[in-house]
Amino acid sequence: MAFRLEPGPLNQETKALAVKELRETEENIKNGIEALRKLLEEDKTMYFRTDDDFLIIFLRPCKYYPESAYALMQRISDFKVKNAALLDNLVPMDERTAMFENNVVNVLKGRDHKGRRVLIVNTGKTWDPSKVNADSLFRIFYLIHEAAVLEPETQVRGVVVIMDFDGLSMKQVMGLSPSFSMRLLSFIQDAMPLRLKEVHIVKQPFLFDLVWRMFKPFVREKLRKRMYFHGSKMNSLHTHMAPSHLPKNYGGELPEIDYTAADWFPAFQDCEDSIKAWNTYGYRKD
Repeated sequence: MAFRLEPGPLNQETKALAVKELRETEENIKNGIEALRKLLEEDKTMYFRTDDDFLIIFLRPCKYYPESAYALMQRISDFKVKNAALLDNLVPMDERTAMFENNVVNVLKGRDHKGRRVLIVNTGKTWDPSKVNADSLFRIFYLIHEAAVLEPETQVRGVVVIMDFDGLSMKQVMGLSPSFSMRLLSFIQDAMPLRLKEVHIVKQPFLFDLVWRMFKPFVREKLRKRMYFHGSKMNSLHTHMAPSHLPKNYGGELPEIDYTAADWFPAFQDCEDSIKAWNTYGYRKD
Protein backbone atom coordinates (compact mmCIF):
# COMPACT_ATOMS: atom_id res chain seq x y z
CA MET A 1 0.00 0.00 0.00
CA ALA A 2 1.52 3.30 -1.11
CA PHE A 3 1.47 6.18 1.32
CA ARG A 4 -0.90 8.94 0.28
CA LEU A 5 -2.06 12.15 1.88
CA GLU A 6 -5.82 12.31 2.30
CA PRO A 7 -7.05 15.80 1.36
CA GLY A 8 -10.66 14.67 0.94
CA PRO A 9 -13.65 15.75 3.05
CA LEU A 10 -14.46 14.31 6.48
CA ASN A 11 -16.36 11.03 6.67
CA GLN A 12 -19.61 10.94 8.63
CA GLU A 13 -18.05 9.43 11.75
CA THR A 14 -15.38 12.12 11.84
CA LYS A 15 -17.98 14.84 11.28
CA ALA A 16 -19.82 13.59 14.37
CA LEU A 17 -16.55 13.55 16.33
CA ALA A 18 -15.82 17.13 15.23
CA VAL A 19 -19.20 18.26 16.57
CA LYS A 20 -18.63 16.45 19.86
CA GLU A 21 -14.99 17.42 20.51
CA LEU A 22 -14.46 20.63 18.51
CA ARG A 23 -17.88 22.36 18.60
CA GLU A 24 -17.94 22.02 14.80
CA THR A 25 -21.53 23.01 14.10
CA GLU A 26 -22.64 24.94 11.01
CA GLU A 27 -23.23 28.04 13.14
CA ASN A 28 -19.83 27.85 14.87
CA ILE A 29 -18.06 27.24 11.54
CA LYS A 30 -19.75 30.26 9.95
CA ASN A 31 -19.24 32.57 12.93
CA GLY A 32 -15.69 31.37 13.58
CA ILE A 33 -14.56 31.87 9.98
CA GLU A 34 -16.16 35.33 9.73
CA ALA A 35 -14.67 36.54 13.02
CA LEU A 36 -11.18 35.13 12.34
CA ARG A 37 -11.14 36.56 8.82
CA LYS A 38 -12.09 39.98 10.23
CA LEU A 39 -9.29 39.83 12.83
CA LEU A 40 -6.75 38.98 10.12
CA GLU A 41 -8.01 41.65 7.72
CA GLU A 42 -7.68 44.27 10.46
CA ASP A 43 -4.16 43.10 11.35
CA LYS A 44 -1.70 44.68 8.93
CA THR A 45 1.33 42.97 10.51
CA MET A 46 0.50 39.36 9.51
CA TYR A 47 -0.19 37.63 6.22
CA PHE A 48 -2.22 34.40 6.05
CA ARG A 49 -4.66 33.10 3.48
CA THR A 50 -8.25 33.83 4.50
CA ASP A 51 -10.28 31.28 2.52
CA ASP A 52 -12.60 29.04 4.55
CA ASP A 53 -10.63 25.78 4.28
CA PHE A 54 -7.40 27.43 5.36
CA LEU A 55 -8.89 29.22 8.35
CA ILE A 56 -10.45 25.96 9.53
CA ILE A 57 -6.90 24.55 9.98
CA PHE A 58 -6.48 27.01 12.88
CA LEU A 59 -10.05 27.02 14.14
CA ARG A 60 -10.25 23.26 14.67
CA PRO A 61 -7.49 22.92 17.30
CA CYS A 62 -8.99 25.97 19.04
CA LYS A 63 -12.54 24.54 19.06
CA TYR A 64 -13.83 27.36 16.84
CA TYR A 65 -13.00 30.18 19.23
CA PRO A 66 -11.76 32.81 16.73
CA GLU A 67 -9.72 34.81 19.26
CA SER A 68 -7.85 31.64 20.26
CA ALA A 69 -7.20 30.75 16.60
CA TYR A 70 -5.93 34.27 15.97
CA ALA A 71 -3.61 34.02 19.00
CA LEU A 72 -2.33 30.69 17.64
CA MET A 73 -1.53 32.36 14.30
CA GLN A 74 0.35 35.08 16.16
CA ARG A 75 2.38 32.46 18.06
CA ILE A 76 3.12 30.67 14.79
CA SER A 77 4.34 33.97 13.33
CA ASP A 78 6.50 34.61 16.41
CA PHE A 79 7.97 31.11 16.22
CA LYS A 80 8.83 31.50 12.53
CA VAL A 81 10.68 34.76 13.24
CA LYS A 82 12.55 33.30 16.20
CA ASN A 83 13.59 30.23 14.18
CA ALA A 84 14.03 31.88 10.80
CA ALA A 85 17.56 30.50 10.38
CA LEU A 86 16.12 26.97 10.35
CA LEU A 87 12.74 27.50 8.72
CA ASP A 88 13.02 30.25 6.08
CA ASN A 89 12.16 28.82 2.64
CA LEU A 90 12.33 25.24 3.94
CA VAL A 91 11.20 22.63 1.38
CA PRO A 92 11.25 18.80 1.47
CA MET A 93 14.27 18.53 -0.85
CA ASP A 94 16.37 20.36 1.78
CA GLU A 95 16.09 17.32 4.05
CA ARG A 96 15.85 14.62 1.38
CA THR A 97 19.25 13.11 2.13
CA ALA A 98 18.63 13.05 5.87
CA MET A 99 15.29 11.32 5.31
CA PHE A 100 16.39 8.88 2.60
CA GLU A 101 19.65 7.68 4.10
CA ASN A 102 18.72 7.66 7.79
CA ASN A 103 15.67 5.89 9.17
CA VAL A 104 15.07 8.32 12.03
CA VAL A 105 11.54 9.55 11.30
CA ASN A 106 8.75 7.44 9.83
CA VAL A 107 4.98 7.73 9.38
CA LEU A 108 2.79 4.63 9.56
CA LYS A 109 0.97 3.99 6.28
CA GLY A 110 -2.30 3.41 8.08
CA ARG A 111 -3.98 5.31 10.89
CA ASP A 112 -4.45 3.91 14.40
CA HIS A 113 -7.73 2.48 15.73
CA LYS A 114 -8.97 6.01 16.48
CA GLY A 115 -8.16 7.28 12.98
CA ARG A 116 -5.11 9.24 14.12
CA ARG A 117 -1.88 9.65 12.14
CA VAL A 118 1.08 7.93 13.79
CA LEU A 119 4.60 9.36 13.69
CA ILE A 120 7.51 7.09 14.64
CA VAL A 121 10.72 8.73 15.86
CA ASN A 122 13.73 6.42 16.16
CA THR A 123 15.95 8.29 18.59
CA GLY A 124 17.85 5.24 19.86
CA LYS A 125 20.65 3.33 18.14
CA THR A 126 19.08 3.95 14.70
CA TRP A 127 19.86 7.66 14.95
CA ASP A 128 23.38 8.88 14.17
CA PRO A 129 23.53 12.57 15.20
CA SER A 130 26.70 13.04 13.12
CA LYS A 131 24.58 12.35 10.00
CA VAL A 132 21.28 13.89 11.08
CA ASN A 133 21.82 16.59 13.68
CA ALA A 134 19.12 17.93 15.99
CA ASP A 135 18.43 20.93 13.73
CA SER A 136 17.80 18.62 10.78
CA LEU A 137 15.59 16.42 12.95
CA PHE A 138 13.48 19.43 13.91
CA ARG A 139 13.20 20.58 10.29
CA ILE A 140 11.87 17.13 9.33
CA PHE A 141 9.24 17.35 12.10
CA TYR A 142 8.26 20.80 10.86
CA LEU A 143 7.89 19.62 7.26
CA ILE A 144 5.76 16.65 8.33
CA HIS A 145 3.41 18.93 10.26
CA GLU A 146 3.04 21.14 7.16
CA ALA A 147 1.85 18.08 5.23
CA ALA A 148 -0.37 16.76 8.04
CA VAL A 149 -2.38 19.99 8.35
CA LEU A 150 -3.57 19.46 4.77
CA GLU A 151 -5.57 16.39 5.85
CA PRO A 152 -9.02 17.28 7.24
CA GLU A 153 -9.25 13.85 8.96
CA THR A 154 -5.95 14.56 10.73
CA GLN A 155 -7.09 18.07 11.68
CA VAL A 156 -9.97 16.47 13.60
CA ARG A 157 -8.56 13.11 14.70
CA GLY A 158 -5.11 14.40 15.57
CA VAL A 159 -1.72 12.73 15.70
CA VAL A 160 0.08 10.28 17.97
CA VAL A 161 3.87 10.08 18.35
CA ILE A 162 5.81 6.96 19.26
CA MET A 163 9.34 7.81 20.38
CA ASP A 164 11.47 4.67 20.17
CA PHE A 165 14.60 4.89 22.30
CA ASP A 166 15.76 1.30 21.71
CA GLY A 167 19.56 1.13 22.08
CA LEU A 168 19.93 4.72 23.26
CA SER A 169 23.57 5.57 24.02
CA MET A 170 25.50 8.68 25.05
CA LYS A 171 26.00 9.45 21.35
CA GLN A 172 22.28 10.17 20.98
CA VAL A 173 21.99 11.86 24.38
CA MET A 174 24.73 14.30 23.37
CA GLY A 175 22.91 14.96 20.09
CA LEU A 176 19.79 16.17 21.91
CA SER A 177 20.82 19.67 22.93
CA PRO A 178 18.89 21.85 25.41
CA SER A 179 18.22 24.32 22.58
CA PHE A 180 16.61 21.51 20.55
CA SER A 181 14.48 20.53 23.55
CA MET A 182 13.29 24.10 24.05
CA ARG A 183 12.60 24.63 20.34
CA LEU A 184 10.70 21.37 19.91
CA LEU A 185 8.55 21.89 23.00
CA SER A 186 7.88 25.52 22.14
CA PHE A 187 6.70 24.39 18.70
CA ILE A 188 4.50 21.57 20.03
CA GLN A 189 2.97 23.59 22.85
CA ASP A 190 2.64 27.02 21.24
CA ALA A 191 2.94 26.98 17.46
CA MET A 192 1.58 23.72 16.04
CA PRO A 193 -1.96 23.86 14.58
CA LEU A 194 -2.48 20.13 15.10
CA ARG A 195 -4.08 18.10 17.86
CA LEU A 196 -1.26 16.13 19.48
CA LYS A 197 -3.26 13.46 21.29
CA GLU A 198 -0.56 11.23 22.80
CA VAL A 199 3.21 10.80 23.01
CA HIS A 200 4.40 7.27 23.76
CA ILE A 201 7.97 6.69 24.96
CA VAL A 202 8.95 3.06 24.29
CA LYS A 203 11.99 0.80 24.76
CA GLN A 204 13.81 3.47 26.75
CA PRO A 205 16.82 2.29 28.83
CA PHE A 206 17.92 3.82 32.15
CA LEU A 207 20.00 6.31 30.19
CA PHE A 208 16.75 7.93 29.07
CA ASP A 209 16.59 9.68 32.45
CA LEU A 210 19.25 12.08 31.14
CA VAL A 211 17.10 12.91 28.13
CA TRP A 212 13.96 13.36 30.25
CA ARG A 213 15.79 15.69 32.63
CA MET A 214 16.59 17.91 29.64
CA PHE A 215 12.98 18.05 28.44
CA LYS A 216 11.03 17.94 31.68
CA PRO A 217 11.47 21.60 32.77
CA PHE A 218 9.80 22.79 29.54
CA VAL A 219 6.87 20.36 29.50
CA ARG A 220 3.63 22.00 30.58
CA GLU A 221 0.82 20.19 32.36
CA LYS A 222 -1.37 19.74 29.26
CA LEU A 223 1.37 17.91 27.36
CA ARG A 224 2.61 16.04 30.44
CA LYS A 225 -0.83 14.43 30.82
CA ARG A 226 -0.55 13.12 27.26
CA MET A 227 2.88 11.52 27.69
CA TYR A 228 3.18 7.84 28.54
CA PHE A 229 6.32 5.87 29.42
CA HIS A 230 6.16 2.16 28.57
CA GLY A 231 9.72 0.82 28.50
CA SER A 232 9.63 -2.68 26.96
CA LYS A 233 6.03 -3.32 28.06
CA MET A 234 4.09 -3.28 24.80
CA ASN A 235 0.96 -4.35 26.70
CA SER A 236 1.12 -0.95 28.35
CA LEU A 237 1.25 0.74 24.94
CA HIS A 238 -1.73 -1.37 23.82
CA THR A 239 -3.95 0.17 26.51
CA HIS A 240 -3.76 3.32 24.36
CA MET A 241 -3.17 1.98 20.84
CA ALA A 242 -4.89 -1.19 19.63
CA PRO A 243 -2.45 -3.90 18.46
CA SER A 244 -4.73 -4.48 15.44
CA HIS A 245 -3.39 -1.22 14.04
CA LEU A 246 0.25 -1.50 15.18
CA PRO A 247 3.20 -3.28 13.49
CA LYS A 248 5.02 -6.20 15.10
CA ASN A 249 7.78 -3.77 16.10
CA TYR A 250 5.45 -2.63 18.86
CA GLY A 251 3.74 -5.92 19.68
CA GLY A 252 1.08 -5.35 17.05
CA GLU A 253 -0.71 -7.62 14.60
CA LEU A 254 0.46 -5.85 11.44
CA PRO A 255 3.68 -6.89 9.63
CA GLU A 256 6.97 -5.38 10.76
CA ILE A 257 7.67 -1.96 9.28
CA ASP A 258 9.43 -2.56 5.97
CA TYR A 259 9.36 0.98 4.66
CA THR A 260 11.13 4.26 5.41
CA ALA A 261 10.74 7.95 4.64
CA ALA A 262 12.05 7.17 1.16
CA ASP A 263 8.75 5.41 0.46
CA TRP A 264 6.48 8.26 1.53
CA PHE A 265 8.70 11.13 0.35
CA PRO A 266 6.83 11.32 -3.02
CA ALA A 267 3.62 12.15 -1.14
CA PHE A 268 5.61 14.86 0.58
CA GLN A 269 6.72 16.32 -2.72
CA ASP A 270 3.14 16.32 -4.00
CA CYS A 271 2.31 19.01 -1.44
CA GLU A 272 5.45 21.08 -2.04
CA ASP A 273 3.42 24.01 -3.40
CA SER A 274 1.48 24.14 -0.12
CA ILE A 275 4.72 23.98 1.88
CA LYS A 276 6.21 26.82 -0.18
CA ALA A 277 3.04 28.84 0.44
CA TRP A 278 3.32 28.10 4.19
CA ASN A 279 6.75 29.74 4.06
CA THR A 280 5.08 33.03 3.12
CA TYR A 281 2.67 33.08 6.08
CA GLY A 282 3.40 34.94 9.28
CA TYR A 283 4.60 38.45 9.92
CA ARG A 284 4.89 40.60 6.80
CA LYS A 285 8.47 41.31 5.80
CA ASP A 286 7.84 44.54 3.91
